[in-house]
Amino acid sequence: MRFPLRLLSLILALLTFPAAADDGFIRIDGRRFVAPDGSTFLIKGINFGNWLMPEGYMFKFEKMKSPRQIEAVMERLLGPAEAAAFWRRFRDTYIAEADIRFIKSVGFNTIRIPLHWKHFVVPGTPPRFEGEGYALLDRVIGWAGRAGLRVIMDMHAAPGGQTGINHDDGPGYPLMFYVPAHRALTIALWRHLAARYRDERAVLGYDILNEPISPYHDMAYLNPRLEPFYLEATAAIRGVNANHVVFWAGAQWSTNFEVFGRPSLSLAGARNIAFTYHKFWSSTERDAIQSYLNYGNRYDVPLLLGESGELTDEWTEAFRRLHERHGVGWAFWTYKNLDSGSTVVSIPRPAGWEAVTAFGNRFPRDWPKQADDAAARQALAGYLDSVVLARGKVNWSYLAALGLRGSPLPDDGEAISTR
Repeated sequence: MRFPLRLLSLILALLTFPAAADDGFIRIDGRRFVAPDGSTFLIKGINFGNWLMPEGYMFKFEKMKSPRQIEAVMERLLGPAEAAAFWRRFRDTYIAEADIRFIKSVGFNTIRIPLHWKHFVVPGTPPRFEGEGYALLDRVIGWAGRAGLRVIMDMHAAPGGQTGINHDDGPGYPLMFYVPAHRALTIALWRHLAARYRDERAVLGYDILNEPISPYHDMAYLNPRLEPFYLEATAAIRGVNANHVVFWAGAQWSTNFEVFGRPSLSLAGARNIAFTYHKFWSSTERDAIQSYLNYGNRYDVPLLLGESGELTDEWTEAFRRLHERHGVGWAFWTYKNLDSGSTVVSIPRPAGWEAVTAFGNRFPRDWPKQADDAAARQALAGYLDSVVLARGKVNWSYLAALGLRGSPLPDDGEAISTR
């Protein structure tokens, strides 16, 4: 693939950007993430799925899966004002300081936070970088810093959508790659976030796009456009921030590194760029990740398993061990989920939850005309009570499978029980 002069100049800018002092940030040296003391920092992370980026399956919804669809269910059941109050309380309590302290105490060193662009920017000319997301993110970064955890920000939902499925809350097609205004807004948002957080030692880096370009769309057209986008976004970040790692995810839901060509070879010498992939429910033998290992070895760049999990403890342990044998860090999915054994904290299913799923399991045209809204409202109130850590059930065997602390300590409290 031939790259225009503008993109080649971006590569040069990335290669020549001055290094910042070694003052508390995670850096890259060849295939290693390096801690401030010079030791290898093997990422042992957990994802904050559902917090700022709700997903239908985490509410046990079979049809209404994207954030906007989930919000439609809540508005139908609660009305606009109460639905807005529901989401404010949800985001305020789903992740609290107690969660951060607990995550650190069991042995994680990193949290990966999926972001939805709408919580951070109001589109316009020029865009306004404001929204409730900043206060929530600031708070968690502060807690993480005090606990000794690192934070990876993940653009799970970019303007216009980058995947073409419900994961990005878009229209069902990855319009971010087609509409110049969406592309420009995505890059501007990353520039703003990078400038805002450039001095935060707790921030490890920025995962520019989550799972871009599903295999259901025009891969022949879209795949060659992914790397040029990364080059432009990375240059925008580096224009204001030399301190944090930038992660490039593969195409086809972060599985395909073949989209990275010779510019990636040039970037092998660039500072603080890493490559990330996602892998669920695969073989636990080396062949499952061999193509990624080949890429890391060939270009001397670090790798991260950015998402994985949601299977048995036996599979989780085998897949985690496979990565650690090859020096690859990981961030499993996910920290909390409703009534699940393959998550760190299982949220108890509230009584009467079927009154809520009666809407989440159907599209609006099929919603029941007569429904027990009182039961649904009570169930939703119970859900908000149950998302706090003290009401959850820790899956200690899941933590043990991750090689972390697999049993409670006396000060964990009675409400955090052994599974």
